[in-house]
Amino acid sequence: MSKKMGLGQGVGILFGEEKEKFFECDIAKIFPNKHQPRSHFDQQELEELAQSIREKGVIQPLIVTLNTDQDKYELIAGERRLRASKLVGLSKVPVVVIDIDNENSLLELALIENIQRTDLNPIEEADAYRKLIEKFGYTQDETAKKVGKQRSTVTNMLRLLKLPEAIQNDISTGVLSEGHGRALVRLTEEPLRLQEARDEIVKNGLSVRQAEKIIKKITANKPASKRVTDSVAKEIPQSYISALVTQLTNHLNSKVTLHQNGSRGKIEIEYYSFDDFERVFSILLCDN
Repeated sequence: MSKKMGLGQGVGILFGEEKEKFFECDIAKIFPNKHQPRSHFDQQELEELAQSIREKGVIQPLIVTLNTDQDKYELIAGERRLRASKLVGLSKVPVVVIDIDNENSLLELALIENIQRTDLNPIEEADAYRKLIEKFGYTQDETAKKVGKQRSTVTNMLRLLKLPEAIQNDISTGVLSEGHGRALVRLTEEPLRLQEARDEIVKNGLSVRQAEKIIKKITANKPASKRVTDSVAKEIPQSYISALVTQLTNHLNSKVTLHQNGSRGKIEIEYYSFDDFERVFSILLCDN
């Protein structure tokens, strides 16, 4: 059985009037997408989805591409549905098969489809935007258009990647919300205060608005950093340089190199196209 099915803006953008095939596929022939942007799967949510599938079946088909070498199908979108279907014990699931020309197209489509279907937590979504920008050289504007989002949404999500891994994990697992993360980004240059603010938010169950108030108070009262001033007077310690370079690289989503000569030096920021140059330049202007 085959028919035309609409797969959303992602497929349309990448492949135009792609002819799709729909059928019930042996679940054992489907293997996960190696480019899957989703890394966290909540077990309770999977159980709830499994219960829904028991009652109503798999309503929305999985999107796959045929791997001719193995006579199997690689998943593009729908891993939660695949996992839940396995929990139920289904032997077949509905799929839509589309042709993918190359690995880049597979990665791009997997990222776009998952973002559009809101299957990702905020950190996974931010990382998907980062991959689209780094791998395909998109500007933030182009990325936003690809996934049907506002440019400001993409920019704000990317800022979450400036947070330490532990706090990113808090957001991924729901300990902190995206709004909490966006508030905490203001303290990324002060790791101790950042951790203190995070602990206070979690301990007291603060709302995003309450978190913004305490962070605003912290940033308003912070003293000038003696450690930075002293470091510049002499040669900056390599460990401190590495931390700053990592932070700046994450902020700009571009490779940053710092060359030191005593108390002097220069910072190099790489860009990969004219559009990418404009993107980096706009970020630097906004920060000022």
